[in-house]
Amino acid sequence: MPRAIISPSVLASDFGQLTAECKRMIKGGAEWLHMDVMDGHFVPNITMGAPVLSCVHKGVPGIFMDCHMMVAQPEKWVNDIADAGGSLYCFHLEATSDPLSLIKAIHDRNMKAGVAISPDTPSTAITDAVGEAADMLLVMTVYPGRGGQKFLDRCVPKVAELRKRFPNKDIEVDGGVGPKTIAPCAEAGSNVIVAGTAIFGAEKPEEVIATLKSAVNTAQARIARESQPQ
Repeated sequence: MPRAIISPSVLASDFGQLTAECKRMIKGGAEWLHMDVMDGHFVPNITMGAPVLSCVHKGVPGIFMDCHMMVAQPEKWVNDIADAGGSLYCFHLEATSDPLSLIKAIHDRNMKAGVAISPDTPSTAITDAVGEAADMLLVMTVYPGRGGQKFLDRCVPKVAELRKRFPNKDIEVDGGVGPKTIAPCAEAGSNVIVAGTAIFGAEKPEEVIATLKSAVNTAQARIARESQPQ
């Protein structure tokens, strides 16, 4: 199973100190930074776009920007996000009619491709072809569009279904995830953990990052032991 990666969601950060906040997270042990891009169409909220990402990329050398594109017509923004320094471009399956072509366009710009599904979309909507072509699969555990929502545990079985079909893929969970809700996500097979308020609102974010990573590593070790032939 792929290794544990913690991707703090900057939606919960102080946007007035965005570069400093990202540096603080990396210093605390985060490998990725989760950048929520919302266009006011696919979701009602509007957050950051390519110009902000470009500033962060310049201000934080080597940053891996995990760009979650909550946008209509995600095909339109691939070049802008690539030019801004995006490392991973994760689009919503619900927003496109041709995910395979979009994945190719993302790869052509040297970014990893992610496919996200909202709470009401079944995991089976991600076909074997799409899942194999993508680098990461994202299961939303809240409705996309705003931070601070309550974790939807009914979404967790989708993680398990995807992990069974795609044992070697990065599988990300996003929404209401923190120390109190990480266990079921990790046990289901998620290895990339997005957390916003739980990390940025903590007195010692490095301890929360370590707790989340440890939960994934512990779950993976148990799963590995149980899969060994008796």
